[in-house]
Amino acid sequence: MDFSRRETLGLGLGALALITLPMGASAATVDELIAEFTGGAEMADTGVTLTAPEIAENGNTVPIEVEAPGASAIMLLATGNPTPPAGTFNFGPLAGKRAASTRIRLAKSQDVVAIAKLEDGTFARTSAEVKVTIGGCGG
Repeated sequence: MDFSRRETLGLGLGALALITLPMGASAATVDELIAEFTGGAEMADTGVTLTAPEIAENGNTVPIEVEAPGASAIMLLATGNPTPPAGTFNFGPLAGKRAASTRIRLAKSQDVVAIAKLEDGTFARTSAEVKVTIGGCGG
């Protein structure tokens, strides 16, 4: 089997691309993601405020607001999405307000979970159910 210079170059570039591209991320469950963020610590049910619509007519752009006074980080998870992590917000010591506002994509009706890491090392959690009329992740 003889290869031309062009075919050899193409095979070499293809092999290089396979080696250097990151491998597919393993689909971690929501519980695994929470355990990784919290280190398995217990979570309080108060201290985080999550504002999400009860019904989202279009799952492509669902407004979400989260606030946790005294938080150093807040993680958002969309439990029914193929990729649950929706975002993590980190706050420095000079942050005036420990709050974030964003829009996320939801594939179907599901719970949105917010977990806050507080400056004292404790964690707080809350969730809100969002009913989606038209799915945003190809559904």
